Amino acid sequence: MKKILSLIMVTVIVLSSLSFSAFAANNVTGCVTVSDTVEPNSGKDVSEEIQKIIDDNPNRTIYFPDGEYLLGKPIFTPADPKKSVSLELSDFAVLKATGDWASGEAVVQLGGKDAANDTLTNGSNYSLEGGIIDGNGVADGISINGGRETMVRYASIKHAVVGLHIMHGANSGSSDADITGVNIIGTGGTDSIGMLIEGNDNTVTNVRIGYVFTGVLLKSSGNMLRNVHPLYYSDYTDYQNSSGFVDEFGSNWFDYCYSDQFAVGFRTTGNGAGIYNNCFCYWYSSDKDRHTAFKAEKAFNSTLTNFTADFTGGDTENVVLSVGNPFGRGIIDNLRIDKDEIDDFTYKMYDKNSFIFGKFFGFFSFIIAAIKG
Repeated sequence: MKKILSLIMVTVIVLSSLSFSAFAANNVTGCVTVSDTVEPNSGKDVSEEIQKIIDDNPNRTIYFPDGEYLLGKPIFTPADPKKSVSLELSDFAVLKATGDWASGEAVVQLGGKDAANDTLTNGSNYSLEGGIIDGNGVADGISINGGRETMVRYASIKHAVVGLHIMHGANSGSSDADITGVNIIGTGGTDSIGMLIEGNDNTVTNVRIGYVFTGVLLKSSGNMLRNVHPLYYSDYTDYQNSSGFVDEFGSNWFDYCYSDQFAVGFRTTGNGAGIYNNCFCYWYSSDKDRHTAFKAEKAFNSTLTNFTADFTGGDTENVVLSVGNPFGRGIIDNLRIDKDEIDDFTYKMYDKNSFIFGKFFGFFSFIIAAIKG
């Protein structure tokens, strides 16, 4: 009898310990678990249910366990710090647009409701972390619509027309977002863009992009991009207009950014100046008409330091620098190329190590002085 009572007591103690451990673990994480009320892998549109969870749980972390959650319309998180939430996805949790997606917007829109410009109130630093956002070939992936200090970390964005879209920011155009450890796969079409950045003052680090026509499109300034690597492997439709990086504004910084197989590695469309340090272009195919490392559609005013262009041979025309206006103030310092593979001459006018550099800028300074005089 005593043995039976002892066994019962031990069993009760063990079960109580396990229950307490589970309770303690839930208390420590403090997360709202989506699968408690929404069934993953149901094959049904659960966008309204997930939106309700977001709206009913201000200043909470919303956790998505493994499984597929189909969305027929976007889900929005609040920008107001008093209502904000963070979305945390397990590695194999998938938020996926349905095939009949009616919206041209992103699947997940951070700061997409309850607009605010507030970094003083606790809750301004909301985020999306982990998991897979699947545009299903019809939707954009993630957009940052408003708010400040928004973070996207360690997420995978698949089959999205626009992978990540940072919109015009709440703080006089500043978005102040931080993007790190994100992988993006597009749709392969000519409208497919890895990252579209319209807000100012964002930091983007350690991002891989593939199957897009434009790797990164910048329509703003004050952005820092470090270790961003877009790779082209679409069907070569309109290939000559494909670009790894496009800067329409200027005053952006690029460090170890790597354009891989796009017709144009780096493209500027205005007269703005950018800083490109340790950047790199590479082409693995030699059967295309033209490969251009850097194309300035207007004047070339950027600074390229330790810039490398690794061209392939064959019949392809290999161009280091193409400019629309020859009277730019750009500088190329420590260019690394195989000169036997190069077909252009323009880059020498901006190369600090070229004799032509001094002659060109002497003539340019003379013209400017004459105009001012």
